[in-house]
Amino acid sequence: MKVLKFGGTSVANAQNIKLVLEIVKQNSKGEKLAVVVSALSKVTDLLQLAAAKAAANDESFREIVAEIEKKHLDTLKELIPVSEQSSLLSHIKRIINHLETLLDGCFLLGELSPRTADTILSFGELLSSYIIAQAYQQIDKNAAYKDSREIIKTNNNFGKAAVNFEISNQLIQEYFAENQSQINILPGFIALTLDGITTTLGRGGSDYTAAIIAGALDATQLEIWTDVNGMFTANPKVVKQAHPIPTISYQEAMELSHFGAKVLYPPTIQPVLRKNIPILIKNTFEPEAAGTLITNQAPANGTAVRGISHIDNISLLTLEGPGMIGVAGSSRRLFEVLSHEKINVIFITQASSEHSICIGILNSDADNAEAAINKAFEIEISQNKIDPCIVEKNLCIIALVGENMKNHQGLSGRMFSTLGKNNVNIRAIAQGASERNISAVINERDVKKALNTLHENFFEENTKQLNLFVMGVGNVGEKFIEQIHNQRKFLKENLKINVRVIALSNSRKMLFDEDGISLKEWQAALDNGETANKEDFITRAKELNLRNSIFVDITANASVSETYEQFLKQSIAVVTCNKIACSSAFDNYKKLKSLSRQYNAPFLFETNVGAGLPIIDTVKNLIASGDKVHKIQAVLSGSLNFIFNNFDKNNSFHDVVKEAGVQGFTEPDPKIDLSGIDVARKILILIRESGYEMDIDAIANESFLPAECLATINNEDFFASLIKHAPHFEKIYEEALAKDSRLKYVAQFENGKASVGLQFIPKDHPFYNLEGKDNIVLFYTDRYVDQPLLIKGAGAGAAVTASGIFADVIRIGNV
Repeated sequence: MKVLKFGGTSVANAQNIKLVLEIVKQNSKGEKLAVVVSALSKVTDLLQLAAAKAAANDESFREIVAEIEKKHLDTLKELIPVSEQSSLLSHIKRIINHLETLLDGCFLLGELSPRTADTILSFGELLSSYIIAQAYQQIDKNAAYKDSREIIKTNNNFGKAAVNFEISNQLIQEYFAENQSQINILPGFIALTLDGITTTLGRGGSDYTAAIIAGALDATQLEIWTDVNGMFTANPKVVKQAHPIPTISYQEAMELSHFGAKVLYPPTIQPVLRKNIPILIKNTFEPEAAGTLITNQAPANGTAVRGISHIDNISLLTLEGPGMIGVAGSSRRLFEVLSHEKINVIFITQASSEHSICIGILNSDADNAEAAINKAFEIEISQNKIDPCIVEKNLCIIALVGENMKNHQGLSGRMFSTLGKNNVNIRAIAQGASERNISAVINERDVKKALNTLHENFFEENTKQLNLFVMGVGNVGEKFIEQIHNQRKFLKENLKINVRVIALSNSRKMLFDEDGISLKEWQAALDNGETANKEDFITRAKELNLRNSIFVDITANASVSETYEQFLKQSIAVVTCNKIACSSAFDNYKKLKSLSRQYNAPFLFETNVGAGLPIIDTVKNLIASGDKVHKIQAVLSGSLNFIFNNFDKNNSFHDVVKEAGVQGFTEPDPKIDLSGIDVARKILILIRESGYEMDIDAIANESFLPAECLATINNEDFFASLIKHAPHFEKIYEEALAKDSRLKYVAQFENGKASVGLQFIPKDHPFYNLEGKDNIVLFYTDRYVDQPLLIKGAGAGAAVTASGIFADVIRIGNV
């Protein structure tokens, strides 16, 4: 014999009930069935609300009763042929009338006793089971209806009655021995005292009813039919990558269900566990899916961690003080207080010093618990031996669960390291001696990030999801998005990195999508996005609180560079090609580097110098390995190198600068490049990364631009001034020609001094043959004395800059 239980969503309406009837029909072939059903979806909530309103003398409870009546009558009419409806509709109305009489009593008395509440709540299952039984009898007359109250007996602990198994088992066995029907349909959740008073079995009571019957009858299997494909590795509504667990042990299932896996009510397992009756979790809406099989042992080759679960709305209460050290009975007194107040303790941890003890309870119990504890220990508190109870609300408990965790070393460290890397602060920790569960209390705002991070680490073959917030999608930004789109499959398959763009922004519009923006038509989506707002962009990124978040700045905007601190303090990594932050005041530069370390948030800016060339990374490796940089010589502006390589008697200086802009080699404001400030920033960054303290005003900037050109305030005036001063630039070119040299804009650092400026480079110099937009850097160090370390390559252009930014993102993915 099998026992099947169908939950509220499975019997939510006539359409769903038809699916249930077909499942029962398929399972009944050659085997007797006991079918336990819940109330129609949301009906129990409506009954609770009606009872509360009636007890509060609120006449609107009658509207709720009318809604409940209509819901059941409509369901019955859709399931039963018109010719068979009359007597059945009358029966439903008699039940509803009885319900309304009870609620009228609550209204007149202005109270709702636990006993009356149980009777009122029982109507949901009584109505649904009656309708479903009548509907199935239209298919198969060999089906019977049985009121569970007649065979399950409890004490009078209304709201969560305790079952008298000795009497109940006997009654269940007698009924099914005498009844020859192939199908028996019963209401879940409800029972009866020995005095004949209706009781309920608590939250998830329909699961419990099914397990009680299965245990009493030594059923071959208990099937729990719900709206998901079994127990998942994590809550699939929070963790999109979660997947069903094929098989799991009773103990693992109890741990997961206790910690919020709502497909199974924890006490359900007890009656079947003693008999080793397997439980199968199935999906009513996908009956062909395998589901989850719960048995008496975990698979031998299963993973150490079987699932990750959590409990929301937790408060942490801490009782501490020197008066607890070595004093026997402090813990007993604490738990007696909570027991007296009927407060359930969900989480416990105590240090071996006995100085403090922490407990986790529901938020709804926190105020009551705090008052009761302070009263119980008021003498010790008044004598300053114990501090008043400390209460922290709005927390959450997350738990790793697995039967085989005890055989694996380092799981706790891996769990806490994973959370720490994403700035998830742990308030308390607990692990039982069985090592089947590792629990941690965290802030509820971090729960989504924590669950996704842990799931990624333990269940997704170490695939790391990177969530990007990109500001600036001009020439470089477009290339960056294109590169991500083209490489996503490669990254996922070969590097186990899943890159998602969560947000995009330009100066006009911004676009957010928590599930990741489609990179095929992102331009059109951004054009239809909301008005760009830097502060809102930052706030949204913080509020989403996604794991492995990276802010990517592809602007040259000073105000954007000032936001890095906010991101780093939220453990959001920063990748930037914007040189302003790292060339700002030295104290700010050091602060950003310090915040990066403090909050474990990478701060990468390889493209600040040399676009896609590995210049900064090389300097970092030199310093880390113990080398010391003494001298730097460099051509660091790809745009200026392009300009002076193409400027000759056939191409005016004005025209070449224009062309550099068209090809994307200069900043939107070309004066930033031509004034030398951009090169000064770059050499300053290299100096700082080499371990020296310097600010931008210490760098001598020997500008080749006339003062009038430097004084212009817009591009139009600037280009006009280049035409006006054409003779000046031609003179410089002629002088280089006369010296048989080439013009290069050079940055230098030596003996603590730095400068940038235009130089005449002779033929025997390494810079002479530097073509196009290339950069070159020479590092003279303790190890590279006579022959410098040389790095050379393309140092400008949208594609190479984008590739440098992309490389920094991948570096973070590989951490």
